Amino acid sequence: MCLLLGPTGVGKTLLVGTNLTDITVQRKITIRELGGCMGPIWSSYYGNCHSLLFMIDVSNPTQLSVSCMHLLGLLSAEQLAKASVLILFNKIDLPCYMTIEEIKSLMKLPDIIACAKQNITMAEISAWKGTGLAAVLRWLQDTHRTNS
Repeated sequence: MCLLLGPTGVGKTLLVGTNLTDITVQRKITIRELGGCMGPIWSSYYGNCHSLLFMIDVSNPTQLSVSCMHLLGLLSAEQLAKASVLILFNKIDLPCYMTIEEIKSLMKLPDIIACAKQNITMAEISAWKGTGLAAVLRWLQDTHRTNS
């Protein structure tokens, strides 16, 4: 199973509503979206999770600290130590979005990634316009093959 997590309002529901769920592979990939307000119960889903999509809203700088705290909590969970992680920088279609370099710097992402047990990949996307979704599909397919 793949979990799609992130704070409230980052675009998780929109992403699940795209053709991302129409993946043609030998076995079905289940993507379970858990809303930001459900953060306290996320851990009950960790046991069956082999891959994790973590979404960040790059147009909302005031939400970066929440995103960082959620991400750190996920990466420190023992049940997710072997999960592959794809950090999705969503809403790059908006005119006031922060660059990935700005976000990496503000969240100290290079340091977080260096200390994480998980294999972490990053992708810039627009769930609204579909930009970058082909790379997300490839990552899901590759991760699914590896974990099968």
